Amino acid sequence: MREPVELRRQRILAAVESRGAVKVSVLATELEVSVVTVRRDVEELTRAGRLRRAHGVARAVRPVETAVTAPAARRSEQPAEGGAVALVVPERHSYLYEAAYGARPVLEEAGFRVALHVAPQAPGAERPLVERALADGARGLLIAPRWRGADTEEADHGWLAGVGVPTVLMERRPRPGSALHALDMVCSDHWYGVHLAVDHLIGLGHRRIVLAARDDSPTARSIRAAFTEIAAARPEVADWSVALSSPDAVPAPVPGSPGAEAPPRDRTPLDLAGLLRERGATAALLHGDVDALMLVQSLAEQGVRVPQDCSVVAYDDVLAALGSTPLTAVAPPKAEVGRAAAELLVHRLSRPGGAAGPVRRIELLPELKVRGSTARPADAPAHGPADPPPPGAGAVRVPAPIPVQK
Repeated sequence: MREPVELRRQRILAAVESRGAVKVSVLATELEVSVVTVRRDVEELTRAGRLRRAHGVARAVRPVETAVTAPAARRSEQPAEGGAVALVVPERHSYLYEAAYGARPVLEEAGFRVALHVAPQAPGAERPLVERALADGARGLLIAPRWRGADTEEADHGWLAGVGVPTVLMERRPRPGSALHALDMVCSDHWYGVHLAVDHLIGLGHRRIVLAARDDSPTARSIRAAFTEIAAARPEVADWSVALSSPDAVPAPVPGSPGAEAPPRDRTPLDLAGLLRERGATAALLHGDVDALMLVQSLAEQGVRVPQDCSVVAYDDVLAALGSTPLTAVAPPKAEVGRAAAELLVHRLSRPGGAAGPVRRIELLPELKVRGSTARPADAPAHGPADPPPPGAGAVRVPAPIPVQK
């Protein structure tokens, strides 16, 4: 299925803003769409005042001068109390682009120039970008490493702990006791976000719930672990299960890592309608928005109506409201994470040598945005929430243990 238009345009904006100007033909190759499609997107973004277009090139309205290309003479003009801050986010990650947008005004107001670096999807892509930024004089670092698996996270621990400038992690919670445990961080409380979703569905009377989630990022693994814990602990939930939301939702092992020789995981597209029938489920929590929208489309093609036959809650709320049926969604405070991380970094940089007191770990709570994709199940009582099944009233299927990657 095709990528939603709004997500593709966000990716175009991110690419252009990170580089200043990009040829339309290059964007078409990177996005794997036609030049005509990109040209149409660029024209729409230009009409909205978000880009400038000229002779087959898309230009940023307000270019971000990257540390890779900034002339040395221009860098020397920065005030002593300012300078550059490197902001490193993964390629094709609209969720973290919102965090970057939240960080930017805080840094600029404090007198810092933002040096935005977009890391490719290859393992270890962040390190050379950070090293280049430091060589060009970056005084601080805001970073959200991709960390598709535990092995890629471990590979980053040593060098990232020793970058030598104040560093704040965004939406990343390092393993307790690791070399990065003592870094400042700002992230969303994804346990609470899953709690909001499950509690909302239970309150509507749903008793059998499926999680279709990714497994290729720290956020995805947090959501899977939280759902497993919460669903197992709630007596109202009669049955629950976890499935991969997309065939490409798993991390590729790093060559030479302990898991590199493991058998490949099943990449068969998820038959969500079949899983709902198999489990007798009336509700699903889907991560993230693109996978959620595509799975809802797949349900419609198989005659499953949302929310009449199945209630759906999406997790991320980047594009959830744009569906043909706007999706109820858990909305992590993405821009606020970026703002809080930037404020924390500015606080450190304002102290001699970056010594701003103890390490700070900040968690922000998500919200639940209720829209048109959730409703009471057809068999729920007309008034009040459905009661949980009495003890011993029929067999309750216990799902097989779900391996959760820490």
